[in-house]
Amino acid sequence: MLDSSKLKSVCNLPLIYNKKINTSGTSNADVPLADPGMYQLDITLRRGQSLAARDRGGTSDPYVKFKIGGKEVFRSKIIHKNLNPVWEEKACVLVEHLREPLYVKVFDYDFGLQDDFMGSAFLDLTQLELNRPTDVTLTLKDPHYPDHDLGIILLSVILTPKEGEHRDVFQTQSLRLSDVHRKSHLWRGIVSITLIEGRDLKAMDSNGLSDPYVKFRLGHQKYKSKIMPKTLNPQWREQFDFHLYEERGGIIDITAWDKDAGKRDDFIGRCQVDLSALSREQTHKLELQLQEGEGHLVLLVTLTASATVSISDLSVNSLEDQKEREEILQRYSPLRIFHNLKDVGFLQVKVIRAEGLMAADVTGKSDPFCVVELNNDRLLTHTVYKNLNPEWNKVFTFNIKDIHSVLEVTVYDEDRDRSADFLGKVAIPLLSIQNGEQKAYVLKNKQLTGPTKGVIYLEIDVIFNAVKASLRTLIPKEQKYIEEENRLSKQLLLRNFIRTKRCVMVLVNAAYYVNSCFDWDSPPRSLAAFVLFLFVVWNFELYMIPLVLLLLLTWNYFLIISGKDNRQRDTVVEDMLEDEEEEDEKDDKDSEKKGFMNKIYAIQEVCVSVQNILDEVASFGERIKNTFNWTVPFLSWLAIVALCVFIVILYFIPLRYIVLAWGINKFTKKLRCPYAIDNNELLDFLSRVPSDVQVVQYQELKPDPSHSPCKRKKNNLG
Repeated sequence: MLDSSKLKSVCNLPLIYNKKINTSGTSNADVPLADPGMYQLDITLRRGQSLAARDRGGTSDPYVKFKIGGKEVFRSKIIHKNLNPVWEEKACVLVEHLREPLYVKVFDYDFGLQDDFMGSAFLDLTQLELNRPTDVTLTLKDPHYPDHDLGIILLSVILTPKEGEHRDVFQTQSLRLSDVHRKSHLWRGIVSITLIEGRDLKAMDSNGLSDPYVKFRLGHQKYKSKIMPKTLNPQWREQFDFHLYEERGGIIDITAWDKDAGKRDDFIGRCQVDLSALSREQTHKLELQLQEGEGHLVLLVTLTASATVSISDLSVNSLEDQKEREEILQRYSPLRIFHNLKDVGFLQVKVIRAEGLMAADVTGKSDPFCVVELNNDRLLTHTVYKNLNPEWNKVFTFNIKDIHSVLEVTVYDEDRDRSADFLGKVAIPLLSIQNGEQKAYVLKNKQLTGPTKGVIYLEIDVIFNAVKASLRTLIPKEQKYIEEENRLSKQLLLRNFIRTKRCVMVLVNAAYYVNSCFDWDSPPRSLAAFVLFLFVVWNFELYMIPLVLLLLLTWNYFLIISGKDNRQRDTVVEDMLEDEEEEDEKDDKDSEKKGFMNKIYAIQEVCVSVQNILDEVASFGERIKNTFNWTVPFLSWLAIVALCVFIVILYFIPLRYIVLAWGINKFTKKLRCPYAIDNNELLDFLSRVPSDVQVVQYQELKPDPSHSPCKRKKNNLG
């Protein structure tokens, strides 16, 4: 049951309904016909009685939706395993006309599956007396089975008229950064989860085994583990974080599934973790019995205090305050290398304004708001209504866990009756940011391949500890849990094939070159190669391998600083990305015509897998090339330092000692750290290097001269 203070704060958040309908006909005597104005409907969702059982255990997990005019205005919390749930939740709904009834729908929550319908009912608002509390009992019915008894829902409602001047106030008030809503998307802590293993899971395939994977859900946050083929005792060793939005914790829903190619995945079992029962700042090892199935899941769960994230007005920001600025600089000074290795740096983003945005509404205007994302941290500005040149003047701060992260700023048009419309987006690698410079960024399309209409003015500051950032480069990259699933695209498949072919052709051409030396196609070249071969083989030592790589990096560096940069802009990839964008738009239109059935063929899943494998192979080759091309100088310098260390180690220490130390570490790692997550430092390093596709996506477009901002530089904080 919610506490009274929370009920009060929820009630203070208005949900606007302004659907225009005809006002002719009979009406409540207390309702003025000429100018009905705005009404506030205060609803208290009390409880349900004798609701329908929708789960196999003879219970349900009910929640309630309120709708007016087809628009959802309220959704209750989920009451687990209860046919007589007690909610005691309040909502305040602003309605402009009373002709549309309040539509109440009840559902049974099924994680990973479609929620089951449990019944619905209507409340006629014209029958309510103004300014008088009314207790209402609604009998739930299923329109397809009107004779079925589905239980009742008990409400208390009060209908209050609003004065005319309040209408504009409520319509222009921003819902996105009100005090209540601010609390709802500023998290109070972090839940760190490590999925260790499964034990004795249920066999779902004909071979007596399964291909298990696990889904996690905490509120709107979701995570899906990797698939472990042909095993009943999978070892995942995966770590991820969820944000904790509620003071009391929350419930993590966990479901285990068996992957089946070409058909619906099989359900293995479910379990839950009640975070309110776990103590903070402590790691808990949990062995969870799977319900409605067989076996156990082993997890490590840690609740920690929130990272430093905040939203404030432009007049209040951390780096303007000299004392706070010095504290931040001290926190990330070189002397504090080993203090909290996960806290790499500090990011401050000033979202100032946008100009020349796309008109998304029929009125020729938009209702823009801005979403600022850094990995899984996501904050929003308020909405500026009916404006193509909005001013937000908000300051966002984030903790940096990986200096190779990319800041994404997306502008949307708020639409009350449906999901928000996309207006434009920019992606800015943290290492490319120039501190204290106000810049106009040209907004790009969804694929970040070309410009769309409008620019956005940002001022960004990054402060980080270079040593911590370097050490964090050698551990696995944080996985985003809000990502679109890959879908089959003919153009994307072709693009990945061409990228892979280009990487393979580099090796093929190198082989041809070596073979031409053997065939003496060019006698001077073959003679030089022969002498070099004899010299290298006679004097070869193992340390020469990293030495050659070091010389290649150094050679490219001097070429770049001398102005003889041989790196060419990858116009081929840009052209392919533009073609892919056009095909995506065509696919979106075609999918509406073709329907759902075209997506269920097994061949599509196979093609998506091939498409992704080609992407991984091509990206691997491109990342190696971009390391030596100094695409990201920080990473290239880090590679030089690592190669120098390897040269010294290989020169002074015999190879057998190095192999002996490596083998001892590998064999004893499991004994020293039973729940350690396996990783490969070289692959983790390469995962931070952008592929050619990402290089194109992160390129900053030149703004139109008319949008050139008045730049102002401050002291560099990096």
